[in-house]
Amino acid sequence: MKEYNKGLAPLGSGCYAWMQPDGGWGLSNSGLITGSGVSLMVDTLFDLRLTQQMLDGLRDITDSRPVRTVVNTHSDGDHTFGNELLAVQGAEIVASAAAAELMTQDAVDSVTEILRCAGPEGDFVRHIFGSFHFEEVTVTPPHRTFEGQLSLDVGGREVKLIQVGPAHTPGDTLVYVPDARVLYSGDILFSGGTPVAWAGPIDRWIAALDLILDMDVDHIVPGHGPISSKRDVLVSRDYLTYVAGEAHNRFDRGFTVDEAIASIDLGEWAHFPEYGRLAQNVINVYQQLEPESAQFDRLSVLNRMGALEGFPIPEWNR
Repeated sequence: MKEYNKGLAPLGSGCYAWMQPDGGWGLSNSGLITGSGVSLMVDTLFDLRLTQQMLDGLRDITDSRPVRTVVNTHSDGDHTFGNELLAVQGAEIVASAAAAELMTQDAVDSVTEILRCAGPEGDFVRHIFGSFHFEEVTVTPPHRTFEGQLSLDVGGREVKLIQVGPAHTPGDTLVYVPDARVLYSGDILFSGGTPVAWAGPIDRWIAALDLILDMDVDHIVPGHGPISSKRDVLVSRDYLTYVAGEAHNRFDRGFTVDEAIASIDLGEWAHFPEYGRLAQNVINVYQQLEPESAQFDRLSVLNRMGALEGFPIPEWNR
């Protein structure tokens, strides 16, 4: 992954990104789109402290162009848990209806619960999420929802919301600024990192990446990782196509899901950060092919990821 700096990244034409290296678990990016006298924020961050740090870093811009709208690209906490700080300032929060269904206080409580799991069962979760302050978060869901597409006016400029989920999650949305040729992709793009299909099907995710490839964009702000181009979109598309094909092949040959996970050689993608996410991607393919198959809870999936990355987890439970 190419190196990039933490904090404000100007993209030109009144568009900005707020970057969080190294883009790993929970270290997501946000965005700011300015118009005449107002701004729109794309996503908040994983806890209140990170979100407040971002708001402080954006103040030179937002003092004269206050944030009146927040768009959550999807429901994951690293893109939504800071919503309350914008809501108390009077910002309207917008998300797809499918994303809104998952933006509940249980989303925070479920993370804090697995962080409390004793011993090896919770060690990998603490390794990836232990530095965040979830106990301070009160989930703030959208004030306004949409399905399909929605056009917003941000101080005289058009911002298009395009729902492409279910893919990474059930309600993924792209945020497109046509006059600036800037796209905020949310987690439809993990730049320099490994995608993870919590919802799927992966075919829909690939279709969303194809849509981006057909769009008139110069700069893509990924959900995680450095500012990107269509070349990075192709890398992600190729990874998902390869993993889906390998998993499908093993399903047809009668492999169990764990046998499939263990036997797939990631080749050129083996050096990607978070390569253990292969586990969930294979599980997703199997569940799409056989919906009645056994379901895996989030903790057992995370532990499978940790095991692939050499984390000392002796066992997990289905």
